[in-house]
Amino acid sequence: MARHNREGEGEDQHGRRYIIGYQPDWLQQVKVARGLDNGRQSTKILIRNSEVPLGDPGPRVRTHIAAPELGIDVEVTLRDEGGVVRRIIVETVVPEGEERGETVSFIVSRIPEARRDGRGL
Repeated sequence: MARHNREGEGEDQHGRRYIIGYQPDWLQQVKVARGLDNGRQSTKILIRNSEVPLGDPGPRVRTHIAAPELGIDVEVTLRDEGGVVRRIIVETVVPEGEERGETVSFIVSRIPEARRDGRGL
């Protein structure tokens, strides 16, 4: 049986705080991609799950991402009975404030099979 969700926090390239709710037996990491002042895009790891999977995450997986300062609050629910999904990309737009209209992307990655099997530890 899968364990209860965990919560982690991270900070992006602009110092904005993110709160991530995740299932520890499925999630490896969450990255954020944002534009920089020089026009380039940067990707940064918000959280990395260091827990060893103890069970099967089950057929339904949820990940919650909130950035209160940006007005972003999304939850992704994935039904993946065969365990074939490796990565989810969620693209959002900042709805309010001085960064309104800016695109913020999240890359949600699953724990690799090698780590699940104990080979990648």
